[in-house]
Amino acid sequence: MELTSEALVNSLLALGAAALLTTLWIWPRLARQRPLPVLGRIGLLTVVQVSTLAVLALSVNNSFGFYTTWDDLLSPGGAKLALAGNENHKGGATAADALIQPTDEGGLEAVGNLPKGTPEEVGRIESVRVSGKETGFSDQLFVYLPREYFDPKFALVRFPVLLALSGYPGTALNLIQDLPLAQTAIEMQRSGKMPPTVLVMARPAVVPTRDTECVDVPGGPRTETWFVKDVPEAVLSAYRVGRTAGSWATFGFSTGGSCALRLAMRFPNVYGNAVSLHGDFTVRQDNYTGGDLFNGDKALTQQHDLAWRLQNLPVPPLNILVVSTRKESDYQQTVQFVDEATRTAAANPQFKVDSLYLDDGGHNFDSWNRELPASLEWLGTHMG
Repeated sequence: MELTSEALVNSLLALGAAALLTTLWIWPRLARQRPLPVLGRIGLLTVVQVSTLAVLALSVNNSFGFYTTWDDLLSPGGAKLALAGNENHKGGATAADALIQPTDEGGLEAVGNLPKGTPEEVGRIESVRVSGKETGFSDQLFVYLPREYFDPKFALVRFPVLLALSGYPGTALNLIQDLPLAQTAIEMQRSGKMPPTVLVMARPAVVPTRDTECVDVPGGPRTETWFVKDVPEAVLSAYRVGRTAGSWATFGFSTGGSCALRLAMRFPNVYGNAVSLHGDFTVRQDNYTGGDLFNGDKALTQQHDLAWRLQNLPVPPLNILVVSTRKESDYQQTVQFVDEATRTAAANPQFKVDSLYLDDGGHNFDSWNRELPASLEWLGTHMG
């Protein structure tokens, strides 16, 4: 059973319940103070406690995505998976040079509201493992290919790409299970509110136990390089997608929203559009990041401060949408950034900014679900 499967959690729940009932049933027979009865009591209590703790640990892991496979849990930092051939509809990739390979890692089987039908009718969601040449990272991603991708009439068309990032801690599965990104995109593409788009769904923390805020940590994980070099290169090698920045966009909620804006503003030659749901505009410093990711380097800190970039660096050719609620704790900081961005856009036509605020709601999936359709519709009008 997969580490993140509900079957494993249910099996451990059943084991714990059975152990508890057994303990209650035969406890009187083990009441004597002899070695065997004492060992029996210890054994029963151990089974109950271990199974209970295992269920709690698995539930926390499934919610926050610290580990997605048994290999992640049992062999952290181990050897990367060997590259294999891939059949992702482009052709020409060999076992030696494929950067994306299909994987049967778990997750999609737990989602019950995916549209049913053939790829020609509803498109297809693929679970893939991407291996990065530049960083050496390897991680599971989900890729949604629209139904037009399988239509012979579109055989020569290159499709726009949306890189979607979940929050931290979290997994790519959050973008299907908790925030129905693919399901909503399918409906909007059917209604003509969004062009046929390839969705690439990922988690921001390729190193699961640390929030690297999608930056290259000095002497540490190069998460920014993963998202601006390795992931685009792998997607371009395997799928029929656009090659210009205008046909690529970033999207994310919470930490993923911070990453989406930062990646696009720092690398507008890769991502020409960005949507941030409740993201930050500076790199956080807290227990999840392990303190200052830049180790006191003021220049690096400024380079990743989005307001500082607007005031001190050339304005990038970029379309951005900032989304939040008026009840969000950092609402005032969001308004200040949007005001600064709006002033910048007024003097620089190549830079465009829009904003969307809900009157109520907090930093949670209820708000992000309500903001999702309008965000995707905005993207549909800006992506090439």
